[in-house]
Amino acid sequence: MSCVSIDITETEPPGPSSEQHLPTSRVALAASIGATVEWYDFFLYGSAASLVFGPLYFSGLDGPAAQLAAFATFAVGFVARPVGGLLFGHWGDRVGRKAMLVWTLVVMGLGTALIGVLPTYDRIGVWAPVLLVVLRVLQGIGVGGEYGGAVLLCTEFAEPRRRGWYGSWAHIGVPGGLLLASAAFSLAALLPDDAFLSWGWRACFLASVALLAIGAFVRLQVMETPAFAQVQERKEVATVPLRDLLVEQPRTLLLAMGTRLVEGFTFNLFSVYLLAYVVGELGRPRSWALTPILVGAGVGVVLVLLGGRLSDRVGRKPVYRAGAWAALLFAFPAAWLVQSGERWALFVVFVGGLGVLYGTIYGPLAAFWAELFQTRYRFTALNTMYQVSGVLASGLTPIIAAWLVTRAGGGLWLVATYAVVVAATSLLCARALPETRPVAR
Repeated sequence: MSCVSIDITETEPPGPSSEQHLPTSRVALAASIGATVEWYDFFLYGSAASLVFGPLYFSGLDGPAAQLAAFATFAVGFVARPVGGLLFGHWGDRVGRKAMLVWTLVVMGLGTALIGVLPTYDRIGVWAPVLLVVLRVLQGIGVGGEYGGAVLLCTEFAEPRRRGWYGSWAHIGVPGGLLLASAAFSLAALLPDDAFLSWGWRACFLASVALLAIGAFVRLQVMETPAFAQVQERKEVATVPLRDLLVEQPRTLLLAMGTRLVEGFTFNLFSVYLLAYVVGELGRPRSWALTPILVGAGVGVVLVLLGGRLSDRVGRKPVYRAGAWAALLFAFPAAWLVQSGERWALFVVFVGGLGVLYGTIYGPLAAFWAELFQTRYRFTALNTMYQVSGVLASGLTPIIAAWLVTRAGGGLWLVATYAVVVAATSLLCARALPETRPVAR
């Protein structure tokens, strides 16, 4: 399938001078810290759904059923994310990026803090899982609005030839948040089981309140992005950004959603489902999965940055496709290694999946996705693309994987097959999209 090169100047108005375009360290810090804190909150729920929510909030169900119910509430957050994405994306394209980024932190902080003090099923009965779902919805709305703003804070301040590098700073929020969440849960898991289930996991949620305050303070110090400021000056602000997006770039939106599939699937397979599989199905200690997840997330932070930097040199698509192909080829070896149950094998799988594969895939995508859409509805475009596709790509991954394992008699072969299909779909979508890296003239 042939591709047509895209001229960046055709998708956004000419930017300000190079000196104004260069993002300050404050801008990169604001994007990365805020995103890391929000994803920390969101991923805490994934770890808790794997390890504690089943027995604490769904104790009226038997073991596998309780875990499936816990994973269902995990998926609810992803269903709520498009709501937050559309809400904050609309106003981010109407009034500005900065204000929406502060409000997403407030909404996320409220939901996370209340989960940390929520009574269990034994205390308030059916209201426990009901309220857990409500608070998960709040988390989903908060993180749903976060993505586009964090990416645009970096890419719209950056000069074109360095968008990959600065955009990747917003993307370290995902592995960075997982790193913090895994570290917190790893420390809490050192407690005796009774202490861990009674208060240890709650401390992880309550600690996020201080982190969110720091993130909000940093973001309040940042100015509006130059690209959006120019849209305001020219009086080109979209009245209904979503309508303009769907009328002008529907094909690009759908294809971009397709490239998101392998990214979301890879992350949630390794960070959520396989964590539960190792502990529940294989009966291995929590530390056998949490420790390599922690290491893999650290490697992922580094490779996200390297992937973004490399995309400024060789292009967004070559770096992304290298990661997607690696994910496709690693699917069956990863299944075999996990089923072996050996500690070294689990270390290789989690570090390889969350570090090498995910970091390579995710690194160039901030700049790639941002450069695909016009400035006046770009916040809405990124949030819609990321959050709507995330329902399938991310939120349903643990449930689909759990169902496939039951169909395979406890094995991971059907999950590996699904992983191949997901990666192949994303590769085809990437092939149909243009390369967006600006070429010096």
